Amino acid sequence: MTDHYAVVGNPVAHSRSPQIHAAFARQTGQDIDYVRIFSPRDEFAATVRKFRDEGGKGLNVTLPFKLEAFRLCEPADSALDAEAANTLTFADNRLRGDNTDGVGLVRDIQKNLRCTIAGRRVLIMGAGGATRGVMGSLLHERPALLVVANRTLDKATGLVAHFEKFKALATHGISALPYAQLPGYRFDIVINATSAGLNDEMPALPAGVFADGALAYDMVYGKRTPFLTFAAEQGAAIFDGFGMLVEQAAESFLIWRGVRPDTAPVIAKLRIED
Repeated sequence: MTDHYAVVGNPVAHSRSPQIHAAFARQTGQDIDYVRIFSPRDEFAATVRKFRDEGGKGLNVTLPFKLEAFRLCEPADSALDAEAANTLTFADNRLRGDNTDGVGLVRDIQKNLRCTIAGRRVLIMGAGGATRGVMGSLLHERPALLVVANRTLDKATGLVAHFEKFKALATHGISALPYAQLPGYRFDIVINATSAGLNDEMPALPAGVFADGALAYDMVYGKRTPFLTFAAEQGAAIFDGFGMLVEQAAESFLIWRGVRPDTAPVIAKLRIED
């Protein structure tokens, strides 16, 4: 019997998740279907209930519903850390919530891009939900330092305080800084978790923060953002978020189906189709 899954969002027509999960299912021999569901902004809970009542097994959740999904579910540790859920699983009249974004980012950086996080100086730009979703996973890889830079320092400070319990995992701790205080720092990994690239805008990142051999990573995928152009001019190796997209989906697939698909051919196929 075919099991039913979906991604729910607003908007959602752009989502690549159906193609990704169809490829995973073919590869692993799983009998599933996977569709997009558009939910009005004030009807997310009703949309989830309807999908469950019609026999759905699990949902991926995209913007703007990850916080609301967290409030609806019994959160796993990954969702508790992020205070957001992007993967919902229906089982035994319970609704479990996970957040696979952090695992997706870390797996892409370390497995696909072959860049070790342990002992590295990491800068992440932005203090919104995207950063919150990945900070715990980054810290569990034991970087030397993790700095959150944001236009609004209070927001970055609050985010760092939320992850204070993990600060010992970073050799030199975690901190929040405005962009204007970054000169003098040099980072091995610089991650853009802002939405600036979607609007072809550049975060207020000063020159000179990239260490020799640095990796620059933009969570926006499918385009060369101003941040990536800037980073390349500074001598960094540049990568977009395609790998993270596929890796976080693979983690959802593992939660739902108990098998982890091989992501490399799916990432390669998506890049050709883009």
